[in-house]
Amino acid sequence: MVRQAAEISTCLVRLFMNLTHTHSLSISLSVMATKNRSDFKATSRPATIFAQVVMVAVFTLVLVWLLHFRGGLAFNSPNKQKIFNVHPLLMVIGFILISGEGIMMHKIVPASKDTQKLLHLTWLFIALIAAIVGIYAVFKFHNELDIPNMYTLHSWIGMSTICLCGIQWTVGFFSFLWPGAEQETRARLVPWHAVFGMVIFLMATLTAETGLIEKSTFLKLTADSQEALIVNFTGLLLILFAISVGLSVLLLRKH
Repeated sequence: MVRQAAEISTCLVRLFMNLTHTHSLSISLSVMATKNRSDFKATSRPATIFAQVVMVAVFTLVLVWLLHFRGGLAFNSPNKQKIFNVHPLLMVIGFILISGEGIMMHKIVPASKDTQKLLHLTWLFIALIAAIVGIYAVFKFHNELDIPNMYTLHSWIGMSTICLCGIQWTVGFFSFLWPGAEQETRARLVPWHAVFGMVIFLMATLTAETGLIEKSTFLKLTADSQEALIVNFTGLLLILFAISVGLSVLLLRKH
C-alpha cells in the first residue's frame, strides 16, 4: 500500500509540473503575442509617410502630363482639349489625393480628436467639390463637341462614386459633427463609416485607372511614347497611393 501511495504521489507531482510548464508556456506565448502586436502598430507610420511621397509624385506627373503633353488647362477655350484637361486634374489631384489626405488626417495631424474630425470633414468636402467641378468640366467638353455623356463604364463608376461620396459626407456630418447626434449612434456608425469610406476611396481609384486606360486608347499612345510612360506611371502610383492610404488607416499607430 505504501509503495502504491508513493507511486500515486509521484504521478500527481509530475502532472502538476506538466500543468505548471504548460501554463508558463501559455503566458510566454501571450507576452510574445502582445509584444508582436505592439511592434505591429509601428508599421502605420511608414505607410503614412510613403503615401505622402507617392502623393507628391502623382501630383507632379499629372501636371507634367496636362501642361506639357496635353496643352494646358481652361474652362473656356477654342482648344476643347484644354477644357477636358480640367477633368483629370480635379479628379486625380482634387478628388483622389485630397480625399486620401483627408482619410489619413487622424494619422497626419497631431491634434485633438475634435480638430482631426473637423479637418477630416473639411478635406473631404474640398475633395467632393473638386469632383463635382471635374464632372462639370467633362460634361462641358462633351456637350461642346456633341459627344454623348455617360456611355462608358468609366463614367458609370465615376458618377456612382461621386454620389456615394456625397451621401457619405452628409451622413458623416450629421452623425459625427452635428451637436444633436447621440453618442451611442456615433459609436455604432464609426466602423461602418470607416468601411464605406475606404470602399468609396477605392472606387475613386478604380475610376481613375479606367479613365487613364480610356484616354490612352482614345489618344492611341504607342509603346515608345513618353506620354504613355507618364500615363502608365501615374496609374501605377495611384494604386500604390490607395494601398498606402489603406494600410495607414487599417494599421494602428504606436503612441
